[in-house]
Amino acid sequence: MNDENYAQSEVEREKLPPICHTSPTMDLGRGAKQPFPSLSTFISSLNQRRETGGRFSMATNQCLPGGRHGRELPPICSDVRQKQRISIDTLPPEVKAPFPSEPVIPLRTKTIKEFQEDMERATTSGDWRDVRDFYLTTFDSFLEINAAFKREANAPFNTIEDSGVNSTFLNAVYDALLCTPQDIQKSVLKGIINSLLREWKGPRTKDDLRAYFILVQNPQYSSTSTYVIYAHLLRQIAALSEADHHFLVHWFKKLSPRRFRQLVERFLHFISTRLLPAPPDELPPLTRCSWWIPAATKVLALFNAANSISTPPIMSFTDFYNITLDHIDIMEQYRTWQSHGNSNKFSFCQFPFILSTVVKKAIIQRDSEQQMISMARQSLVNKVSRRQRVDMNLLFLNIKVRRAQLLSDSLDELSRKRADLKKKLKVTFVGEAGLDMGGLTKEWFLLLVRQIFHTDYGMFTYLKDSGCHWFSSWKCDNYSEFQLVGTLMGLAVYNSIALDIHFPPYCYKKLLTPPIVPCDQNTPIGMTTATLGDLQQVMPDLAHGLGELLCYEGNVEEDFYLTFQVFQEELGVVRSYNLKPGGDKIPVNKQNRKEYVQLYTGFLLNKSIYKQFAAFYRGFHSVCASDALMLLRPEEVEMLVCGSPELDMSALQRAAQYEGYSKADLTVRCFWDVVLAFPLELQKKLLHFATGSDRVPVGGLADLNFKIAKIDVSTDWLPISHTCFNQICLPPYKSRKELKQKLTIAISNAEGFGLE
Repeated sequence: MNDENYAQSEVEREKLPPICHTSPTMDLGRGAKQPFPSLSTFISSLNQRRETGGRFSMATNQCLPGGRHGRELPPICSDVRQKQRISIDTLPPEVKAPFPSEPVIPLRTKTIKEFQEDMERATTSGDWRDVRDFYLTTFDSFLEINAAFKREANAPFNTIEDSGVNSTFLNAVYDALLCTPQDIQKSVLKGIINSLLREWKGPRTKDDLRAYFILVQNPQYSSTSTYVIYAHLLRQIAALSEADHHFLVHWFKKLSPRRFRQLVERFLHFISTRLLPAPPDELPPLTRCSWWIPAATKVLALFNAANSISTPPIMSFTDFYNITLDHIDIMEQYRTWQSHGNSNKFSFCQFPFILSTVVKKAIIQRDSEQQMISMARQSLVNKVSRRQRVDMNLLFLNIKVRRAQLLSDSLDELSRKRADLKKKLKVTFVGEAGLDMGGLTKEWFLLLVRQIFHTDYGMFTYLKDSGCHWFSSWKCDNYSEFQLVGTLMGLAVYNSIALDIHFPPYCYKKLLTPPIVPCDQNTPIGMTTATLGDLQQVMPDLAHGLGELLCYEGNVEEDFYLTFQVFQEELGVVRSYNLKPGGDKIPVNKQNRKEYVQLYTGFLLNKSIYKQFAAFYRGFHSVCASDALMLLRPEEVEMLVCGSPELDMSALQRAAQYEGYSKADLTVRCFWDVVLAFPLELQKKLLHFATGSDRVPVGGLADLNFKIAKIDVSTDWLPISHTCFNQICLPPYKSRKELKQKLTIAISNAEGFGLE
């Protein structure tokens, strides 16, 4: 077939019927492999079948539904195959018949060395017959796929630990495929169509799963011309049972990191391509393949699961983000998910691993805005219904504080105004003329966090080894201050303010346990399974010591002399606690040391601070209660609270806007020369000076809407800023030295606000 004819056949590929289920009583002839007909012969056979209504010849190994139009597969769900299959037990006795036994896989003796020699001869001589025969045979059926790549043809390999696939041989065959002539590559695709159009009675066997596992790794799916075939493959994999998915997840995690990443990137590209408008001759209309994206996303979820159970993960969780989704109407997806949950109504929110932190932040922001509007409207309605005078301050959570009594005033205000927490926050510093358009709010958070987390205040302990804060374990009668700190952190997320807080990642894991506050007040909250890795985040030295205890080869009981009892210093007093009843009388030995480490870790990270953290949890969720929290990973909550860890001033320079200046002006060029050469500490001070916060927002500095404006004043003046608008105003300095001197003075003394 020449290239022009093949191009035409590619356009006609969509004439193929959808992958469908055959009647349970149809004899499918799984035994011998049959040759694959040409595309024109196949279409002609389909037309004949439609006209005669007769039995379609199984010589082609095709499946065709009855009726004039092809019947679509049912919606993707884990039990779709079982729902569509009639159980033999429900059939009348006269039509009952035993299922045919599984066919014996034919023996194939081709080795990787022989295959590579065939490839070398073909490349040198131009005679591709042996290679062509191998590819034609191998991909024509699931039976032949197993015959070629299964390590032992008729061994069961019914284990999650071993797929039974000769990965070295498979990789060599796939790596060579794209180097073969086009007719061989086309024959492989035709063979895959033939394989996918087969259907068997009964549940899938492990040999079928192996075939799917092998086919999904085919490198040809990088081309959009193969997307129709790729989509049908993904649809069949997505429709497998949960038990079958369990096997595939464990087999996927055994792939090499490079190949695993390539497959994930291929899925993401497939989804992005289908999301964006495509030329009419490149992909079928979206209305005819609305199932493509759900099928691909569900299979991608299997790879995400494989990544999650790998230690360490094969890829960063951020590598599963699809940035194309940053540009769709995500709130429509969110509302669909809220209305239908994880039903058959597809939404990307069912698979939050694919949504970037930028998207999730947008969801939380819009959800927060809707709650703010709702609360403000309710306040106005209440006032009007009582015929009271309407005060526009009712629309806001108004916090008035004195700088000298910042902490006590703030906690008092938040305690008194709990009913207004979901309104837009506005801060006033008593005695100052500042008008809060966002800048004063940022300043209030910055100063408040600095005081609350000071070691003298005693609520949190700073651990130098890990560089983070942790909850003090002292006991008291009232934990309301911890609740107010949680409220403060919730307000920051709710109002899109990044805080300079240093909690370990485990804290955010506790904060999402569960992500929605339980209705039953007695349900434990924040109690997660604590591991030695979690303790490593908080107390690395102690975690190292406990790790050595677990590995110790000597006499644990005599050498360590430990019991199931721990000691903690609380406000200068050392207290003892039993890890289990009678723990002070139970020695730690080789047999029970693992239990000791588990109980000790759980005590430190959960039990000893339960009341403190529970109050903190309830404070946070009193503001941030939202279905959107269920979309977040602990690391993403941390990013929403603390902002991005990367301070990229070059990104800020590229995104900067100018008013009165252009980026080619001398003053602007001097400004960036100075700023890019600043040490990290001064760069943070500049950010604080210009925006009111030294934290980088989610999405990076490029999303900051930073502006440099010109003010026509004497160059003796220092730069000034409008933190509400992320704007810095520069006099027309004429030298780099002068600008650096004035800018350094300004950013090093930036506290307190004038009228803005």
